[in-house]
Amino acid sequence: MVITVAAVIPLYNGGEFIEEAIRSVAAQTDPVDEIIVVNDGSTDNGPEIVRSLLSSYLITFLQQPNAGQSAARNAAINHTSCTHVAFLDQDDIWYDDHISVLKQPFLKKKLPNLALVYGNLNQIDRAGRMILQRCLDSVPTPQPKTSLKQCLEHDMFIVPSASLVSKDAIKAVGMFDERLSGYEDDDLFTRMFSASYDSVYIDKPVTKWRLYASSTSFSDRMAKSRMIYFKKHLELHPYDPAFELHWGRDIIGPRFMRLAHNDFDIATRSRDLAKIERAWADVETIAPVLKTGTRRRVRLISPMVRFLYRNRLYRRARLLARYAKL
Repeated sequence: MVITVAAVIPLYNGGEFIEEAIRSVAAQTDPVDEIIVVNDGSTDNGPEIVRSLLSSYLITFLQQPNAGQSAARNAAINHTSCTHVAFLDQDDIWYDDHISVLKQPFLKKKLPNLALVYGNLNQIDRAGRMILQRCLDSVPTPQPKTSLKQCLEHDMFIVPSASLVSKDAIKAVGMFDERLSGYEDDDLFTRMFSASYDSVYIDKPVTKWRLYASSTSFSDRMAKSRMIYFKKHLELHPYDPAFELHWGRDIIGPRFMRLAHNDFDIATRSRDLAKIERAWADVETIAPVLKTGTRRRVRLISPMVRFLYRNRLYRRARLLARYAKL
């Protein structure tokens, strides 16, 4: 099998970083076969920067109204004739051997159903300064995943910017869910696991992963997407009497309750009332799927928590909310 690779970069108001991202693709020791940048309705100078690079690099530059990164990635996947897709977020950077490292398991052909190869990451800040090397060494979930429970009980930490994926496999499981602008990668890779596709983890940093306060990972859009993802998995994984598995109560619910509590904690510290309201609403939405004790505690304290934060007693609201934690 001949492996051809399309680098796919969704662009939305990424003028600050997009040139560095594209140059990291162009610098690969094992060149990609196609670079596709999808302008997802940007309103900054990002598209102009990409156009200025068209004479230097062979870039396919697609345009669409703002529809989110899932739709942007799907547009590129549908456009390319390459066999594999290497994703790159606009603010991340590939190391020069990114493609050559991730290609190797596909070339060795030891796993006939191999669809996903991904690597470790180094975390950088907005200015590109190193913050943490080998990020995945410290996350609370194993790599690679060997059970559906592992896919659902924590964030998967399979970062698209550090992955190389079979296009046929992506299409076979239904592409990215375009309702999601956050957790769309966890959703896709969980569906691939459920469809019996194999994955390989390479314990080597292949990408610089940029995290900062205004990045997508911390946006309101991400929080909204997370609740869509939560409800989707409750529907996909009801109680299984054959194995006595309470997916919602014991695995899915606790994961998302931890995230909602963390959002509430952060929002009360920043005194952002809109985010506080949204985070506590998420806590109340998740609580009914959990164990009886947790449901009762949330129901009991919820009126008081709302009274406290609406009267700017943020610390007291935060302390009381901890009573409802698992």
